[in-house]
Amino acid sequence: MLDYVMPQGWTALADIAAWGVIHAATGYAAHRLTPQWLARDHRLLRPLAFEQGGRWYRRRLRINRWKDAVPEAGALFAGGVSKRQLPALDKSGLELFVRETRRAELGHWWAMFAGPVFVLWNPPAIAAVLIGYGIAINLPFIAIQRYNRFRTEPLLRRAR
Repeated sequence: MLDYVMPQGWTALADIAAWGVIHAATGYAAHRLTPQWLARDHRLLRPLAFEQGGRWYRRRLRINRWKDAVPEAGALFAGGVSKRQLPALDKSGLELFVRETRRAELGHWWAMFAGPVFVLWNPPAIAAVLIGYGIAINLPFIAIQRYNRFRTEPLLRRAR
């Protein structure tokens, strides 16, 4: 059995700091992605059949009722773009918005995937709670980005 050497208080502080670093690092990594790389849906970003072009999010999660209440940090890094509203209704504005939803979604996927790092210094039950936290905190943001992208893509197809 792994012998845990840090006192519980220090471990809790390390956990909080680690989540902060993970979110900042994955956000920055996503910020650094090129527009060319974000121009299409890669494997993780592809629509799934159950999503029905975003209708599932509206019907099942009622996402349209709560999505505007969550924080939006798209403009946190220099040159970043807020996704609170469409930057413009023309082709370039819609393309920018779709790219930025991909960027944000990837950042949240990457943060969520980093959760298992907590097994390195936490007892199994605490690590499970921290991994659960990572899932619970990131999935709503992933859902919002997918929903917004699915709603915007038909507008973009018409603009083209």
